[in-house]
Amino acid sequence: MGYSVAILGATGAVGSEFLKILHERNFPISRLKLLSSARSAGKKIRFGDEEIIVEEANEKSFEGVELVLASAGSSVSKRFAPIAVACGAIVIDNTSAFRMDEDVPLVIPEINPQDIKMHKGIIANPNCSTIIMNVPVWPLHKVNPIRRIVVSTYQAVSGAGAAAMAELREAAKAYLENRPFTPTVLPHLPAFNVFSHDSEVGEDGYNLEERKMIRETRKIFHTQDILITATCVRVPVMRAHCEAINLQFTRPISEHEVREILSRAPGVRIVDDRERNYFPMPIDASGGDDILVGRIRQDVSQPDGVGIDMFVSGDQLRKGAALNAIQIAELL
Repeated sequence: MGYSVAILGATGAVGSEFLKILHERNFPISRLKLLSSARSAGKKIRFGDEEIIVEEANEKSFEGVELVLASAGSSVSKRFAPIAVACGAIVIDNTSAFRMDEDVPLVIPEINPQDIKMHKGIIANPNCSTIIMNVPVWPLHKVNPIRRIVVSTYQAVSGAGAAAMAELREAAKAYLENRPFTPTVLPHLPAFNVFSHDSEVGEDGYNLEERKMIRETRKIFHTQDILITATCVRVPVMRAHCEAINLQFTRPISEHEVREILSRAPGVRIVDDRERNYFPMPIDASGGDDILVGRIRQDVSQPDGVGIDMFVSGDQLRKGAALNAIQIAELL
């Protein structure tokens, strides 16, 4: 038995990962439709032993489709997701279009799989930075409720899509050849540079990525009580985000207890070798499914023992996007 599946945004960076992971995990598919903009229509993409022609998405694309994996941008999802649902499909949306909609569950399978049951045709995939932070934070929160999170992100250009990844390659080459380079995808030179996340900055000084991490975490955890502040930064890394996370717990907690909890946590792998100074790195997280966690230590600025620091890395295109969506589909 297989399902009729459509990928909306099939030629993008996340769309490519959808295809890889569906094949790797042997997801049961009877029919696969690859949908994109008119610009990419007609391309041929290999999936397993077959070659599939990419079609331009339109109002009739979702007839007979049971599952839609969407990652073509917020405006595209807002246009086509309701049409797909009206055709009888369930949409797992990887954009920000529906994440904060009260009627749409926002799901990380390791945290709130029960919320899937509440869907009315659309299930939202959280922001990549939110997922990468909360897969290791949630199991700690369950044992000892977290009162405050301070997070700083080091985000790979993969978060801005395939075009940004290509731009980093070209910018690095130009820099090393001492040639001028003007970025067109990212707002600043991506090679050998670090800059504030390329999303709109609000009147409060927080950019959109930071606001997403704050609001989405509270929705997923089903609480408004956690104090959260975030600083999101783009770094010259191809794929896999990193995050420095500072946690304040309700009760004292030791680094040993944190390691014990995380050693049993699904989707987490501890990489914390002080002797070799070996900790989570994007080069190790890239292509993998686990969130790597290290630099686990007591926060010495909180002498009452309620503070923990840690550093994490996770593949933005896999667990931060495509894998999380497919895990939701498997639970469905």
